[in-house]
Amino acid sequence: MAKQQLLILALAALLAAPACAQGKAKKTRTELSMERQGMVDVQTKDKSIQVSLMYARPDNFTGTVLYTDLGRAYLHPKAAAALAKAQKRLKQLRPDLSLKVYDAVRPMSIQQKMWDKVKNTPKYFYVSNPARGGGLHNYGMAVDITLCTLDGDTLDMGTKIDYMGKAAHIDNEAALVKSGRISRQAQKNRQLLREVMRYAGFKPLRTEWWHFNFISRATAKKYYKVIR
Repeated sequence: MAKQQLLILALAALLAAPACAQGKAKKTRTELSMERQGMVDVQTKDKSIQVSLMYARPDNFTGTVLYTDLGRAYLHPKAAAALAKAQKRLKQLRPDLSLKVYDAVRPMSIQQKMWDKVKNTPKYFYVSNPARGGGLHNYGMAVDITLCTLDGDTLDMGTKIDYMGKAAHIDNEAALVKSGRISRQAQKNRQLLREVMRYAGFKPLRTEWWHFNFISRATAKKYYKVIR
């Protein structure tokens, strides 16, 4: 009887092994490149952080898929640790919510494709010029992020992420609420996002409620390497 039970257990383990292997998605060429360049997967710092990379889908401002083999959100280890700190703070304040990453480290080759879409247009200032060193996404020191429920449903922030217009700016939100451009709840949600991100050391960007920098561009250029 004991032998039969052991055989059954061994067979069950063999059958389960392929399923486990399938459940763990194999790292892509770009993801392995990120790791070789010193970046870390943010979910290894806190697995409760949700990830939905917007440039891995066509519903972004370019209208195309830019991350063809990047599904994980990578950051410089310092920024990744800070993001985990922000998530922990959010959980203290609102256990029913989570941070959701829409973009993290961005290879300079992708930055060039984005720049090509907006150069010589009125929206050029929303994208950093690679010829001038790019932006902090290209160092793994910036993150595009929002708040969501534990089921992954994003909260109302007044505009879609990646929206290029004044309704996404954070320096005059009271006027946006007063004019009906965004709701009072959207303003509160933005304020909560900024609160937890600032707590962890991130600084918001004036023109994009979703964008947060961990260091200055000057510091990045002086001490850190661009991600290729």
